[in-house]
Amino acid sequence: MKKIKWGILSTAKIGLKAVIPGIQKSQYCEVLGIASRDKEKAEKVCHVLNIPKVYGSYEEILQDPDIDVIYNPLPNHLHVPYTIKAMEAGKHVLCEKPLAMNATEATKLLLMSREYPHLKVMEAFMYRFHPQWKHAKDVISRGLIGEVKVIHSIFSYFNRDAQNIRNRADYGGGGLMDIGCYCISQSRYVFENEPVRVTGSCEIDPDFKVDCITNAILDFGGRTGIITCGTQMVNTQGVQIYGTKGKIEIKRPFSISENEPGILIITTDDGESHVNAPEANNYTLQCDRLAESIIGDKPVPTPLDDAVNNMKVIDAIFKSCESGEWVEL
Repeated sequence: MKKIKWGILSTAKIGLKAVIPGIQKSQYCEVLGIASRDKEKAEKVCHVLNIPKVYGSYEEILQDPDIDVIYNPLPNHLHVPYTIKAMEAGKHVLCEKPLAMNATEATKLLLMSREYPHLKVMEAFMYRFHPQWKHAKDVISRGLIGEVKVIHSIFSYFNRDAQNIRNRADYGGGGLMDIGCYCISQSRYVFENEPVRVTGSCEIDPDFKVDCITNAILDFGGRTGIITCGTQMVNTQGVQIYGTKGKIEIKRPFSISENEPGILIITTDDGESHVNAPEANNYTLQCDRLAESIIGDKPVPTPLDDAVNNMKVIDAIFKSCESGEWVEL
């Protein structure tokens, strides 16, 4: 079978450490080349990762007819512009989260994508593809914890590097954009619905002018998502899903090594049980699913309207942080 050929924009760490190795393990995909404004750096990376082609500009890789899919891990403010450029060049796209700087920009990309119905464009929320989430959704669908009423999620790390793009306001930095987007996505994914209103509070770093700790409540109309994210906190993550008859705790819901099982702790009146989901590479599974959509001309698993809705919640939380009031969606 002819494999789907990928081109990578930039030598971003997430690409080098996680996504490219994931693609290289895919049964459907191969990485053909990397483009960087620093061609010498790209050459070194390609040598280490055994990637055949090197490009000295993003435009050069977009024009290569051998490339089928572009992976876009550029800073957030370049997600939409270069995803559009890739579509205009006839390429499918896997774009890192968050898709855009705001919902208006994300909607622009959604509308543009409709002009290229033969192309697949997907936001890279890799966590959804791990088997542990299939297990969690199965437990919920079987009614083992009753009706899900509240979800608590946290995702945080510590980073005060002034040169890091996550601390650049003009690049779309800050905790809510970088990791809070996972917590929002996860609540929407489990509830299979959109919040009707949100409220939030942000601590803004005085030097970087980005949110370093954000808390928010998402009202799903009788059901609630409560999230905490931070870029100046202990490195941690976790999700607790509370139902009317029990709860599910997922130890590493978002970023999990391919060498560790997904651990679900299920608590009901009958006691506590542990479920170990199989070890898996989120990134490989994500790329497999996108490749299957391309090969079979099927909808992608996380379509752009889902990405737009996630951005709407992010925008509303920021608005609430400024006003101190609930914001309706």
